[in-house]
Amino acid sequence: MPAGRTLERLLADCRLSAVHLEMRDVYTLNDPKFDAWQAGHRIDLDDRSSWWRPWLQNIVNTVARSVEDRRARIVSEPVSSYIRYEYDITVPNLRAGEQVRWLPRRRATDLALPGNDFWSFDDAEVTVELVSGHLTITQPHEIALYAGAFAELAALAVYGKVARALITKAIQAVDG
Repeated sequence: MPAGRTLERLLADCRLSAVHLEMRDVYTLNDPKFDAWQAGHRIDLDDRSSWWRPWLQNIVNTVARSVEDRRARIVSEPVSSYIRYEYDITVPNLRAGEQVRWLPRRRATDLALPGNDFWSFDDAEVTVELVSGHLTITQPHEIALYAGAFAELAALAVYGKVARALITKAIQAVDG
């Protein structure tokens, strides 16, 4: 992130749209919540205090300002255990107002996508997520490339009941 600019601050300053593209099948294997999920713990959607976290309030605040908050996830099939975990914990994001779409990697092969995950804010700034940090892009012609990639992907990706069916089918393929 730029010096002094956290993701929370970038969202707070956003006025039109925030988009996030995720393309990896695993993000962290040293996460106690992921470990608990693997051991069988599931969030209780009826007990908001058990799953509500500060990040979700950022989404609520962003959407309350009429900012469109969208996320797209490209996933391999069969889905990894981490993607299964992400799928299970996405409901709170949806309840907070984030629009989350899913796209099988096999359907993304014709798209010109960047090599790394990224955030885009108001089509004015892109933050590329690197292994050891972030890269901030502010040149309009470069931002347009990221915006175009996300738009193409979002047009192909699915959400809601269709996404549930896609992920469920991919999980069933793994589980037999």
